[in-house]
Amino acid sequence: MKPLSIGLVAHDAKKKLLVDWIGDYLPYFRQHNLYATGTTGSHILEAYPDLSLTRLKSGPLGGDQQLGSMICTDKLDMLIFFTDALTPMPHDVDVKALIRLSTLYNIPIACNTATASLLMQAVLIDNDYDHQLEDQDH
Repeated sequence: MKPLSIGLVAHDAKKKLLVDWIGDYLPYFRQHNLYATGTTGSHILEAYPDLSLTRLKSGPLGGDQQLGSMICTDKLDMLIFFTDALTPMPHDVDVKALIRLSTLYNIPIACNTATASLLMQAVLIDNDYDHQLEDQDH
């Protein structure tokens, strides 16, 4: 299986949910390159200290932009971003920009456990997944 680069982010109210969900796929995550925004990464590593994960800046301090840069430079294959749809975020524009870049660069993105689980099942079935950039000509 080709190692993928996977971004992991969760809003505060969804961090525990993300950590628990990762536990369902822990053997799989151990085979890939993981990147998480600062606080989310801390929670993940607290639960799974032996997991190889690169922590970026906290989302509001630039972590979302770091992930966006990875998307733009073809260094991220998938984004798992558990969003809290009921709480206003002061850095909402950063969140929207990250979702926009994922769409623009054809990166699979999951914003909830249902979609994330479907993505994981698809990747587990297709061991050679490689995202393709869509033609952006207008």
